[in-house]
Amino acid sequence: MNSLSASRPLPASDSLAASLLGAAHAVAAVLAGNALDEAFQRTPDALTGNPAAVRDLAYQCLRAHAAIESRLAVLVPKPLREADRRALLLVALCRLTTRAEGAHTTVNQAVDAARTLGGDRFAALMNAVLRNAQRRAAELDNAVANDTAAHWQHPGWWLERLQRDHPGHWQEIAAQGNTHPPMALRVNIRRSTVEHALARLEGVGIDAVARGDSGILLSRPAPVARLPGFAAGELSVQDLGAQRAAALLDAQPGMRVLDACAAPGGKASHLLECADVDLLALDLGAQRAQRIGENFERLGLKATIVVGDAGKPDTWWDGRAFDRILADVPCSASGVVRRHPDAKWLRRPADIAGFARQQRTLLDALWRVLAPGGKLLYATCSVFRAENEDQVASFVDRHSDCLRLSPCGAPDLQLLPTAEHDGFYYALLQKRAGTD
Repeated sequence: MNSLSASRPLPASDSLAASLLGAAHAVAAVLAGNALDEAFQRTPDALTGNPAAVRDLAYQCLRAHAAIESRLAVLVPKPLREADRRALLLVALCRLTTRAEGAHTTVNQAVDAARTLGGDRFAALMNAVLRNAQRRAAELDNAVANDTAAHWQHPGWWLERLQRDHPGHWQEIAAQGNTHPPMALRVNIRRSTVEHALARLEGVGIDAVARGDSGILLSRPAPVARLPGFAAGELSVQDLGAQRAAALLDAQPGMRVLDACAAPGGKASHLLECADVDLLALDLGAQRAQRIGENFERLGLKATIVVGDAGKPDTWWDGRAFDRILADVPCSASGVVRRHPDAKWLRRPADIAGFARQQRTLLDALWRVLAPGGKLLYATCSVFRAENEDQVASFVDRHSDCLRLSPCGAPDLQLLPTAEHDGFYYALLQKRAGTD
């Protein structure tokens, strides 16, 4: 933070005060229009003594941002001009609201953080705000309950779109968007089995259950360093919803397969674990492509990795058509917003139309490189119709050689977020045989 007081010592790096300051730094950056991952990377080293606590505080504050803003507006009617101080108030107030049993610690540590950031005057304000929040808890709860965006902790336009696209489920979707995401694993069936992995997890005290052919759902998240077999490539962390892609694409041994937007390589790895295919993993960024390679190496998998724009095949395609294409296209991330809470506050209504245009371009370009009789799986981590059903329907209308398949007994598969998996959309399209 630029306004950290040079005349006062920083709090101990592993203290709650330092974690509050680190989280506030990240929250202020997001509210200024920056992505949360980038904000974490720019957090001063002095405030990252407990990175897990910093991330947890920031994530929690951003998930509940509208509700915390509503509370702060009652307590401090005149907004602070200093973005970093306002962010620290938000983070501290969020922790006070969600950790009532630790109120005394929160207040004391938040006051210390405020003193470091803005001196005694700001420390006094922080103390007054948090003490007042405790006394006026019922009033603040009412303020949140009477504000739709605050109650559901999503922007108003986002809620309106959910209500229109999913009138019978919008409340469940919004509620799931405010929860801590589940943690699921995928067993590398080339190196282990679900039964073996479950037994090893039980041996280190990690409670888990099998899901599907190669999935495992943990009862609570655990660091990958605690997962037996992870370093040896026996396991990957992958949401259960994301694990549906490999089976839907149904790539068979010997097929030429393209993962068009492959980073970080989770779905591509799953395809390689399931069948001996000739896979090309394509991604736009060199650093992102490097992550794909690192995942392949850990899992003992081999494929061709290319840096290129999926929307411009002439720059990377060798002219040999693909039997299968996974088009996991960029989207709003509205189905995984609990993992990316900054998306709720960075996105704007016009962004959805922008993503839809980008998706249309990618689909049209990738269709060119699909072999007759081949299949393309269109995938997003969105719950918005404009990026899903509407996008696919428009594509089918434009391409007379496109046959829409129903692998799950329906024209498409919209997974809404639940306690076990995130929100994903899948549609399987086949190019009619005899076409070019």
